[in-house]
Amino acid sequence: MSAKFGHHPWTVEELVSGVDKGTIRLPDIQRPFVWPNAKVRDLIDSMYRGYPVGELMFWANKDGEHTKAIGGNAKTQDASMQVVDGQQRLTSLYAVLKGLEVWREDYSREAIKLAFNPMTGRFEVPTAVIERQSDWIADIGDVFAGQISARRNYLTRLKADPKHTVDADTEDAIELAIQRLADLRNYTFQVVQIKEEVERETVADIFVRINSEGVNLSSADFILTWMSVFWEEGRTELEVWARNSRFTPAEVVSILNEPTKWTPQNPYMTFEPGQILRVAIAVGLRRAKLQDAYNVLRGRDPRTRVIDPARRTTELARLKTGQAHATKNLHWDEFLKVLERAGFRTKDMITSENTVLYSYALWIIGRIDFKVPVDELREVMARWFFMSQITGRYTSSPETRMQEDLNRLEGVNPTPDEFIKVLSGQIAAAVPEDWWRVTLPENLNTSSTGAPAYVGYIAALNILDAEVLLATSKIKDWINPLRRTVKGIEKHHLFPKDYLKSVLGLTDNKKINQVANFALVEWSDNITISNQPPTAYWPQEVSAKNIEEVRRVRQEEWHALPEGWINLDYEEFLQQRRHLMAKVIHEGYKRLFDPNYEPDLTRPASPSTPAATTLPTFEYLVTSGVIPPGTLLTPVDPEGTGTIAEVMEDGYIKVGDHLCETVDRAAKEDHAESGSGWDYWQAHFDGEDEVVTLSDLRERPVV
Repeated sequence: MSAKFGHHPWTVEELVSGVDKGTIRLPDIQRPFVWPNAKVRDLIDSMYRGYPVGELMFWANKDGEHTKAIGGNAKTQDASMQVVDGQQRLTSLYAVLKGLEVWREDYSREAIKLAFNPMTGRFEVPTAVIERQSDWIADIGDVFAGQISARRNYLTRLKADPKHTVDADTEDAIELAIQRLADLRNYTFQVVQIKEEVERETVADIFVRINSEGVNLSSADFILTWMSVFWEEGRTELEVWARNSRFTPAEVVSILNEPTKWTPQNPYMTFEPGQILRVAIAVGLRRAKLQDAYNVLRGRDPRTRVIDPARRTTELARLKTGQAHATKNLHWDEFLKVLERAGFRTKDMITSENTVLYSYALWIIGRIDFKVPVDELREVMARWFFMSQITGRYTSSPETRMQEDLNRLEGVNPTPDEFIKVLSGQIAAAVPEDWWRVTLPENLNTSSTGAPAYVGYIAALNILDAEVLLATSKIKDWINPLRRTVKGIEKHHLFPKDYLKSVLGLTDNKKINQVANFALVEWSDNITISNQPPTAYWPQEVSAKNIEEVRRVRQEEWHALPEGWINLDYEEFLQQRRHLMAKVIHEGYKRLFDPNYEPDLTRPASPSTPAATTLPTFEYLVTSGVIPPGTLLTPVDPEGTGTIAEVMEDGYIKVGDHLCETVDRAAKEDHAESGSGWDYWQAHFDGEDEVVTLSDLRERPVV
């Protein structure tokens, strides 16, 4: 077999000249962005010291259809060499030596500048401090642009600085250092040149193999490389889509000077090319596993592993169809209405970008292949997205799960009713009745405000058009990507942090910051509430806001506040609120079936909240003198623990070193496994032989 390549030496001067003239070109099988400046510094430093910096690889091919110029400028000559490997090094060298501005990943333009100290031989990325120091050349590009003037300017500046003494030996050393820097033009790279007759797919395969060494390329990278060979316009379209997802049309015109009337910018996510590719493949090839899609696109027979060009052509045509739908303006704009309908308003509410991508793919399939009317499709897909987000459907093994969802649509009669039937069946299977009652409350047992269940709760509040707690503004108006404000609503600790720490003695932040302890309030309220206990601040806030009772009760239902919550033990409060939050989520979900649905958010009476006429609070028993401060309490059934608790003047119970605000909390502090604290404790009164359980004292008439 004849060799497919040869080795040839190229100096930096020849490389830069080739890029400048356009004879060396960059094929679109490469990532488009240069290294960080620090990595460019390391490259120049290694070359200055005479270290090897790796080979370059070119393809001796004069086909200009699949190439673009490094730096994006028009060139004067046809390409004869296309860069296969080493684009980052070559672009960096060219930018430094020629003072070229390059695109950064955020699509800003920047000239790569490196500073050099001739006295020490050090290179650094220039800072304001370095630029002020006379012993540094702030930009080595000045040396390559004009070595004599750069040396003269440097020496003039250095000699004028009283901190430095420049004698003849120093000046000679500086001369040698600057000359050595300028001589980097003669640094020689070994270039592996692939011969012209080598096929494009082989070149792409070489590129993938080279870049797989030490770098974990994804299946999306493989497919994008393949597209660069066989459908470059499609690869470019994906890159433009991903880039434009970061900008408004006006920003694209301003930054890139490209006429643009529409971009896929949205409040939920910015794209990478591989992500919109994932949608195109799901729609066009009906595949979620990109590794399988890669093999199919190459036309490889799964049994013989032989490439079939006819099969490759067929699969490419399917990909083109899928991508045309995935990048269509109207499809994307209509799909965004699905997310808004589902109660999701901002990027912070998206816990899985795969859920966005796969839901979008299913939306396109429903619209194009099953001809579901837009209004009906929006409703079923809103339910699908809501379900997928709160259950984390595409969080674990997302490709496998999506492939299962795609398979369920295979062979189905392509009618709107059948599409809705298939998706509705999966939704019902994912969230049966016991899931709402058992699993969802348990999923809310978390301190992560990014947990799918908690985000689902916020989405449900948006769906239900809920108001901010003790305010008249709507939550969905505050959670608005278009709203410009210094502060909006905040997650307020219903049981304040300092109160939980200093009074209840909690030290576990995960327990303190449970999502069931958060409520959405206006930021000014959060400051006012500070660290007061609920029994102190809540009546004050209710009175100060002067919100009519019907409206306030409705807000308490939206915000899942248990009846009499301010008197509950903290653990009991969390437990009850999780179930009420789950109920709010469920009711929001039900409204996705009917926009006019009236949710049932009625709250059960709290079993831990006593009726004041017959079951007074412990605090009341203390302040009324029934249980004097200083009274000692012991467990009714001590089981040998010998615990002695003491009643304090403010109605708290001191157990060991901890102050407990309720009898239930005091019992738990003494490691009671279950049951009521009123039955757990018994009181010992001074001068009396009688020992009475607190539950008995509570039921006695108060004189």
